[in-house]
Amino acid sequence: MSAYIEIGKIVNTQGIRGDLRVIPTTDDPKRFELLKEIYIESRNELKKYTIEKVWYHKQFVILKLKEISSMTEGETLKNSIIKIPREFALPLEEDEYYIGDLYDIDVYTDHDEYLGKITDIIFTGSNDVYVVRKEGETKDLLIPAIKDCILNVDLDHKKMVVSLLEGLRD
Repeated sequence: MSAYIEIGKIVNTQGIRGDLRVIPTTDDPKRFELLKEIYIESRNELKKYTIEKVWYHKQFVILKLKEISSMTEGETLKNSIIKIPREFALPLEEDEYYIGDLYDIDVYTDHDEYLGKITDIIFTGSNDVYVVRKEGETKDLLIPAIKDCILNVDLDHKKMVVSLLEGLRD
């Protein structure tokens, strides 16, 4: 498991001072208010930034960072991932997982058929959807993150067991 967890993705700037428009990838977007600093992963480099202000606009979290003072500086961070050290993460409930821990996990059916690895997670609002890709296959398998489908997640062994509902392979 990584020492950092993902909590958002920068999708654009907001205004001329370089404020950042963020899509939260955490269940509780208000958690940004509890942070004094964040790490931004851009071009495979992780750099620390200080949060000056947090506010909300529609589905976005807007961040004002001390180190960013212009729209041009902010635009260089577009499509970057926001992370925090794992020790600052909110505690998880039963059957909850940090998104970053699910990437590249092996997915099997309840009949021990290998389906592939989780390559992406789609956030739909109602429930997440895991994108599973098997090497050599041209079509991804989309598995809803619901109790009827996800039977077991073993992060120590990087394995997920699922029950494929009727129609999921079509």
